[in-house]
Amino acid sequence: MGPHPAVAAIRLAVRRVLHDILTELNTPAGVPATTAAERMPERPPTPLVLVACSGGADSMALASALAFEAPRLGVRAGGVTVDHGLQSGSDLRAEEVVLRLRELGLDPVEATAVSVGRSGGPEAAARDARYAALDDAAARHGAAAVLLGHTRDDQAETVLLGLARGSGIRSLSGMAAVSGAGGRYRRPFLQVDRQTARKACMVQSLPVWDDPHNADPAYTRSRLRHEGLPALEKALGKGVVEALARTAQLSRDDADALDAWARQAEAGVRDASGVLECAKLYALPPAVRRRILRRAAIDAGAPAGALFARHIEEVDRLITGWRGQGAINLPGKVVARRQGGRLVIRQG
Repeated sequence: MGPHPAVAAIRLAVRRVLHDILTELNTPAGVPATTAAERMPERPPTPLVLVACSGGADSMALASALAFEAPRLGVRAGGVTVDHGLQSGSDLRAEEVVLRLRELGLDPVEATAVSVGRSGGPEAAARDARYAALDDAAARHGAAAVLLGHTRDDQAETVLLGLARGSGIRSLSGMAAVSGAGGRYRRPFLQVDRQTARKACMVQSLPVWDDPHNADPAYTRSRLRHEGLPALEKALGKGVVEALARTAQLSRDDADALDAWARQAEAGVRDASGVLECAKLYALPPAVRRRILRRAAIDAGAPAGALFARHIEEVDRLITGWRGQGAINLPGKVVARRQGGRLVIRQG
């Protein structure tokens, strides 16, 4: 008799991601997989894959699936839990998670404490601190990848948050299955719903911890999870989460194509000295032109996380609605101004 359907689903998701990682490790950049296999007869060192685990149902289900699948594919499996220090007893809880991961057979396993700042709000600050800690752990242990337990429900919430911000198609594309420097972060569960992960923990008798912050209405995502999405499902019927996750993938495909178009078009809209020419920018489709403007602002020193759609729209009006207006101030002390038919973006 096979495993419970929920357990089978999470194991299959992890198995696919591990296969992808192994294929990438065995295939040098720019070399087809078949050719690489012929050129690399020696068996490479056993790669290490870490799981980021909070002790919640999603990440515990992920940890258990990794512990099961990794040895079958010749992969070492370890785990990291991050103590944000935002709740009383968080250090003890982190120690409990470490024990649970070791009981699953993961090694190495560690808990790392972080100091959460205030920049960008509590949720963003905690996320930044968490990823910095995970980056550090991956570098110290030489991990090939870090698995994250974001589910299809998390993806749906991310799409709705992006829609509310009005940040454009890239924001609607949600979380990428592969992200981070060198594709470090992998999200196997983006096609797995939260209930399946919780069911997998239950049938395997895995203890889970429910973070009270996830039910705290002070947090935007918590309100969306417990009030917004249920209201949408009540009004529109079941299937909203699946539809939003599907929207994320379609949006990501479109955004990737537009980004590629913008990269190809950028060289043709600069003069011999590399300055952007307004007439040539004006001739481009708005979606392509604004991508070029955003990249130019970031290259000039504007922080990507602080550069919003409204900033790019203001710069775009220097091209499409020129009335002799003055310079546009952007985050990072970057200034955009039109001079003699050219768009100059640089730090002021």
